[in-house]
Amino acid sequence: MPRLTVSLAQMPIAFGDVKRNYSVMEKMVKDSAARNSKLIVLPELWSTGYDLENAKNYADEMNKGMFAQISKLATQYKIAIAGSLLEKRGLEVANSMPLFAPNGRMMGIYRKIHLFQLMEEDKWLQPGSSSLTIDLPWGATGMAICYDLRFPELFRRYAVEDQVTMVILSAEWPLVRIEHWRTLLMARAIENQCYIVATNTAGEVGDTVFGGHSMVVDPWGKIIVEAGEEPQLLTVDIELDRVKEAREKIPVFDDRRDELY
Repeated sequence: MPRLTVSLAQMPIAFGDVKRNYSVMEKMVKDSAARNSKLIVLPELWSTGYDLENAKNYADEMNKGMFAQISKLATQYKIAIAGSLLEKRGLEVANSMPLFAPNGRMMGIYRKIHLFQLMEEDKWLQPGSSSLTIDLPWGATGMAICYDLRFPELFRRYAVEDQVTMVILSAEWPLVRIEHWRTLLMARAIENQCYIVATNTAGEVGDTVFGGHSMVVDPWGKIIVEAGEEPQLLTVDIELDRVKEAREKIPVFDDRRDELY
């Protein structure tokens, strides 16, 4: 059975300290490569946290060099890297998640569609305008960021229209609602019969305590690895054939009644 080794970088985020956060991220990438991971997923806004009042300043800095640095890391350690950060888009700023291949090429960039009012994203950021699926060696892969998890329509589109093997999700999900996080991740995996690979941050960032519990859920809804609430690098093997197995065993998509929805 073909397998993919992935790592989840449940890192602490130093509020507004790009240099420090980059250093932590770089070490986790190096350690993931040493574990023979082919993909590492970082948390949402891993380089800054939710310091959105200064979003445009950070975004300028990201555009000047951060993408190039991540590309270089991917090439150096021969690993795919995904995780969200602030990106300058004309005069606006987006919460964006690029995916860099092991050769350093940016395969695509997803911009968060659903902005979270409780963290004032709608005040400071521009929403994305489309979903994103990338064809990768391990299969079609959908992209999502944090609050997107509460919108099953996005995940159903990935499963039905794009027939994804997995959805990668980068998040800063608070501890106070961590049971929502756990339940929704399992639900998205079960109803779409695909892997959900989700990385959260851990610890206090600004005024919010984030909940960790990064995890990989298989197409049957089984959690195959889950972190606790502390910073941690998780690594696990994914058995890719389980997606086909689940969809053949229970052909949910064949029984959909689109004309009635």
